[in-house]
Amino acid sequence: MPPLGFGAVLAKAAAAGEEDGDGGEERTKIFLLALLVLLCTTHHVVGAEDDLNVNITILESATAQGAVCLDGSPPAYHLHRGHGTGLDNWIIYLDGGGWCESIPECLYRTTTYLGSTRKMGQQGFFSGILHNTSKENPEFHNWNRVRVKYCDGSSFTGDVEQVNPENKLYFRGARIFKAIMEDLRSKGMKNAENAILSGTSAGGLATILNCDKFKCILPENARVKCVADASFFINGKSIYGTSYTQEMYHNIVNLHESAKNLPLACTSAMEPSLCFFPENVIPYIQTPLFVINSIYDSWQINNTLVPPYLDTQHAWKGCIKSIGSCTSSQLIIIQAFGVEFLKTFEGLPPCFTRGYFLTSCYSHGGIRLTSHWFNTSSPRLFNKTIAEAVADWYFERAEIQYIDPYPCVRNCTQ
Repeated sequence: MPPLGFGAVLAKAAAAGEEDGDGGEERTKIFLLALLVLLCTTHHVVGAEDDLNVNITILESATAQGAVCLDGSPPAYHLHRGHGTGLDNWIIYLDGGGWCESIPECLYRTTTYLGSTRKMGQQGFFSGILHNTSKENPEFHNWNRVRVKYCDGSSFTGDVEQVNPENKLYFRGARIFKAIMEDLRSKGMKNAENAILSGTSAGGLATILNCDKFKCILPENARVKCVADASFFINGKSIYGTSYTQEMYHNIVNLHESAKNLPLACTSAMEPSLCFFPENVIPYIQTPLFVINSIYDSWQINNTLVPPYLDTQHAWKGCIKSIGSCTSSQLIIIQAFGVEFLKTFEGLPPCFTRGYFLTSCYSHGGIRLTSHWFNTSSPRLFNKTIAEAVADWYFERAEIQYIDPYPCVRNCTQ
């Protein structure tokens, strides 16, 4: 059997962190290799003891629509009901977890919670933007809060009718998104006054790609906006001159037949897989969008810039583990990546409804982390936490288009 592709390694790393609360030498090695800082792998953080555990809802009825995970099991989500002034307000959070770009990688994911409901835990952690206390989540704690599980490997874009009898894989991410949204509508979201679609990493990309669709299923007079965290993946080259992310996205779109579920205005203008890049698709998104990202996003530095499978001499091993271990020449290369990131981001057409919060932290996401969302340790720009910035933008109290003035990459966890 051929070795697992890098996407499968990421899935393995994520699975090890989500389902196993203990440490372990194998998991440590996997994380050092993959360095995919997924939201769902870092719930044991400051304030985690106060996090809310919410039982899973398995949407059995979705199977009639063919809306199933990679292994054919029904999709799932966690719902915690709102109350008081938040009774008719909704936050939908899409889990992240990378992608699968090949049959072997997708098959591997079926052995983990990233490809099968059968591998998911019964409870989900609700923290950060999903927290249920005003102390940890001042503006949204009493809204209906939903955490949608990610088990399709395509950022909720795939839809292949035929199922190969040999591998028995189902590529139905777009159907999962539709089925869950329809179910939530029947549970009260059809009466929403305020609604936010959000997500981190692959879930953040799904937020961008499905933002206008989400708007269309909500009442016309509802305030609907999207918040994408750690998902502005740029189409950059590695230090070896390769285009790992572009090749990966091309493979994903082809395997999952995602093109028909990407914004038509974008796919009409360019090769469909290029519409997986936010720099290309965001100009076509009409619904207000808030982008949270690090200029020195650790996933992109560890994959787009320095793909581990190409770092055969392990020259970057120490650096990608800790910024403090980087050599001066490595820091210069990382700095150049930050310049490229900003150039790409600032190339977006101006939009007064768009908000953004770009830090210089060496990190990857965190709106579902109490320590990042609203905490004394949270990253701040212009004296605002991410939670405060998102709320001010959402409720239109201020124009939030913040870029960290700090000129270099920094460790924000100390």
